[in-house]
Amino acid sequence: MISFVDTHCHLDGEEFEQDREKVMQRARETGCKAIFLPAIDLASSQRILTLCQQYSEFLYPMIGLHPEEVRADWREQLAAIKLLFPSRGAAQGLVAIGEVGLDFYWSREFEQEQLEAFEEQIRWSVETQLPLMIHCRKAQNEMVQILKKYAKDLPGGVFHCFTGNEIEAAELLQFERFVLGVGGVSTFKKSHLPEVLPAAVPLDRLVLETDAPYMAPVPMRGQRNESAYIRYVITRLAEAYGVSEDVICQCTNENVEKVFAIQ
Repeated sequence: MISFVDTHCHLDGEEFEQDREKVMQRARETGCKAIFLPAIDLASSQRILTLCQQYSEFLYPMIGLHPEEVRADWREQLAAIKLLFPSRGAAQGLVAIGEVGLDFYWSREFEQEQLEAFEEQIRWSVETQLPLMIHCRKAQNEMVQILKKYAKDLPGGVFHCFTGNEIEAAELLQFERFVLGVGGVSTFKKSHLPEVLPAAVPLDRLVLETDAPYMAPVPMRGQRNESAYIRYVITRLAEAYGVSEDVICQCTNENVEKVFAIQ
């Protein structure tokens, strides 16, 4: 049976309120051995820490401020989130700082605030040596410029939901301790990822993710996504790379251990 990790799932969300236990059970039955939960703000950070304490053998928390949640009060939000950090970081269960980054897709209203909030959380990563879970949409140039300032000191992380081309992949992979998160988009009919990934991204630079409840893979597209559906992503990646599903799982699991410093 295949064994994998979902490195990005919003399992704390209200979409899972009615059947969270069943979602976790289905994930386990499909081969999922761990699910990583990214926060988006103070409330979700608190929620995720509580949920991961309840299921500490299966769920792993990240805390941070998502770029789309950055407002005029971002400094107060970050100050409150930082108080949630245990003194010994990963030893207390935190696996990353996230979901952080830049998103100028809908609006640039809080562009400066996003840039400052992102950089502040990058500094947290340097201080704690916890990896970053990075969200970036319509802002890769700005993101890369900020990361370059801290590249030598950062422990690494994930560029979540990679959907780019070979040039964009190369630009991200210059950060040697970072990997690309790939999920349901790779199965979409119009996706170019099955061509881009084997050409530009070695298997030692990939991790699996759902971003559930969003972006369910084919043949579940249009439904609520969940960790069990990663099996469709694994199948598509195995076809694209010309390897077995076991190889995809083995490589991505090793990458998870390397980036997140967990077994």
